[in-house]
Amino acid sequence: MTWKQRMQKWLSFETLDVKTKEQLQVLAQDEQLAEDAFYQDLVFGTGGMRGEIGPGTNRMNVYTVRKASKGIADYIESFGKEAMNRGVAIAFDNRRMSPEFAEETARTFAASGIRAYVYESTRTTPQLSFSVRELNAFMGIVITASHNPPEYNGYKVYGEDGAQLNLEAADRVIEFVGRVEDELTIDNEHYDSSLLEILGEELDRKYIAQVLTVQEASVQPISVVFTPLHGASGETVRRVLDEAGYTGVHYVAEQMAPDGEFPTVESPNPEESAAFDLAREYGEQHASDLLIAIDPDGDRVGAAVWTGTQYELLTGNQTGGILLEYLLSQKKAKGELPDNGRIFKTIVTSGFGEAVANSYGVDSEDVLTGFKFIGEKLNENDKQHEFTFLFGYEESYGYLIRDFARDKDAVQATLLLVEAAAYYKKQGKNLYAVLNELFERHGFYRELLVSVTKKGIEGARDITRLLDGLRAQPPQSIAGIAVEKVEDYESRTRTVVAVGTSEAIVLPRSNVLKYFLEDGSWVCLRPSGTEPKVKYYFGVKADTQQESDEKLELLKEAFLDLVSNR
Repeated sequence: MTWKQRMQKWLSFETLDVKTKEQLQVLAQDEQLAEDAFYQDLVFGTGGMRGEIGPGTNRMNVYTVRKASKGIADYIESFGKEAMNRGVAIAFDNRRMSPEFAEETARTFAASGIRAYVYESTRTTPQLSFSVRELNAFMGIVITASHNPPEYNGYKVYGEDGAQLNLEAADRVIEFVGRVEDELTIDNEHYDSSLLEILGEELDRKYIAQVLTVQEASVQPISVVFTPLHGASGETVRRVLDEAGYTGVHYVAEQMAPDGEFPTVESPNPEESAAFDLAREYGEQHASDLLIAIDPDGDRVGAAVWTGTQYELLTGNQTGGILLEYLLSQKKAKGELPDNGRIFKTIVTSGFGEAVANSYGVDSEDVLTGFKFIGEKLNENDKQHEFTFLFGYEESYGYLIRDFARDKDAVQATLLLVEAAAYYKKQGKNLYAVLNELFERHGFYRELLVSVTKKGIEGARDITRLLDGLRAQPPQSIAGIAVEKVEDYESRTRTVVAVGTSEAIVLPRSNVLKYFLEDGSWVCLRPSGTEPKVKYYFGVKADTQQESDEKLELLKEAFLDLVSNR
């Protein structure tokens, strides 16, 4: 079926809601936009789906949400009555249409005879992860598009272990969703209301009680500014910090209420300096030591530290290193550092945290990009008891300290960041000073991420051509430095360039290339799993800050020039 036929099918569908029909009539006047809205089904990938809100098979709307939910309902039904009775936990954030999409999801499950637990109002992604296991639900869904622009929303899927689906389970779910042929004719109007259960305060209390177990030391005085950037985490963080005993917390009033329009920020992304503009004003007003911002669904956290002259935004890698140093030093001081302790990081995360962990005799293990791969390791360990989990993180501002949640948890990380800042302040240091001490001890690590947006059909083709071309003609050197080895996670091979020998990479298949240079620098590139982007990661290590900065800039310019000429 062509995109025009798909669109005509929607336009001629008798019971299509009036608003969608009006939007389609406007859309039909722009052939390029109309084609993009209908040229494919919205991709349901290993983590779920995400896209712009609007009419069309390639958009987030009530019909595509029903289709995904019906496919998952059929998948659950294939496991029998016990799975159906255990049901699905559902949460949603503050985005446009999030409550409506959550309701459509719950009703579709109930119409299929599956129990649906749905939160009464906005909750964070990590709380959903916790709730799946707490309720013994068979699966979990959270309606969110993380820190994407306001016109986006998404649908993330979790397994019974509280982690995002592993690749095997995700493939089966994708298969079931693909079998649902017509998103327009799914009936979720007729359902057993007894299968719907509203979640609220009782699970909030249980989750907060677990978050408080993250604490390592007694509360010390500290001045902190916090903002949820109009997202779902505001009141949860307020309760956690209040119950922990912190009194010097200043909340950015203009950004505390959930608001899917994100009216005070250009982007609700704590990785970006501009997201801290209002927090900086509060910080200067209250002479605060630390600014903390959390993204809309509450799984990523960014921190800015007062250095004595300005607020310095920490990178995700730097925050991970600081949290590890604090956490492991506290456990060592109390004699609680286990012999089989292990941390996890992704393949695009710096070696900085690994160096910190190793200095405490703690092993570090790499997984593919995506926190679900850390969750998968935790699930395996529930059965095998091979290691004691101490910390998991990724460079994109995601951290997990205690595994009662099985996804990155900005609420946990916020509590530990505040505690670490207070602890070091008592010693006369700020977190930036701690960071520099760690650099002096382990080397000056610097990293950079460059994302290039490639929208639509042509964008997807460009990304495919780029990676295919690099595989066909791999670079022998970058910035004049020889490539020592290449890791191709699609073929799952690691090749030593000089001798041409290869060995297997024992990780799942993924469309990622990583180049290691002779001087210890590295470059990695991959298509984003959630956005129409190709991502380039750069990492260096040097003896001084200046040398590290210079190496990073040279590496970035050389590689971006290389790929632009492909």
